[in-house]
Amino acid sequence: MTNDYVISCCSTADLTEEHFRQADIQYIPFHFELDGKSYPDDLGKSMPFHQFYQAMANGAETKTSQVNVEEFTAYFEKFLQAGQDILHVTLSSGLSGVINSANLAKNILAEKYPERKIYIVDSLGASSGYGLIMDKLSELRAGGMGIDELHEWVEAHKLNLHHWFFSTDLSFYVKGGRISKTSGFVGGLLGICPLLNMDKAGHLIPRSKIRGKKRVIQEIVKRMEEHADDGLAYADKCFISQSDCLEDAQKVAELIEGRFPNLKGHVEINYVGTTIGSHTGPGTVALFFWGDRRND
Repeated sequence: MTNDYVISCCSTADLTEEHFRQADIQYIPFHFELDGKSYPDDLGKSMPFHQFYQAMANGAETKTSQVNVEEFTAYFEKFLQAGQDILHVTLSSGLSGVINSANLAKNILAEKYPERKIYIVDSLGASSGYGLIMDKLSELRAGGMGIDELHEWVEAHKLNLHHWFFSTDLSFYVKGGRISKTSGFVGGLLGICPLLNMDKAGHLIPRSKIRGKKRVIQEIVKRMEEHADDGLAYADKCFISQSDCLEDAQKVAELIEGRFPNLKGHVEINYVGTTIGSHTGPGTVALFFWGDRRND
């Protein structure tokens, strides 16, 4: 860890343990239940992702819970006791109330450690899109950016991070109330794959109903062509997360690497973690990149 300050997030940023470690990003787990048994959302350590999604496909009931005030207080305090300031970025407030717990913990600790800085930032993002924000913050810190400047940077640029999702299995969207049973039934018969993205308030919004997996894969890449910084000359990183549908994710990655020759490294493919995955179920692919500002 750097001596000056810690950059931190929740496990819902959906990066690998190795990525967090190499980028020197600290994280705190959410929690989930599978058929009534509780587990930490700890990047697949307590339950391998494939096992989790297989259980969902077989009808297991899932439930999630966010990090509470007491957990945040204990987690933040270990860094403050070590003399470090904290920049913690939370899962989108459009999906979770976890930022409220983080801010309450901050207020408790600010009285005890008045000399220390604690910044809490709403990512307005989720999964590996939230993770791509954290990855960028790690790069900027490594380049010498201080905590105050980094806090200003993330607040100014977080809406430039695009999140596009599609799903090939509507059953969990029906189960979660995101689409009606009738729409789910008809969509299933017609092979409809909804294309969604994150709006400026951090909510997941359906944008298009596309018939067939091949077409939706082409369409999600087209959205990157339309919105990415410098279009096909995009020269930054691109992350994908997937909920037990690796082949679909790989097809998207192959198209992107073919169409964006200046991409910074290969497309990184991660799992949709157990918190976000409890709501999407298996069959979701999500694409993340830097682009024009989200304004709707």
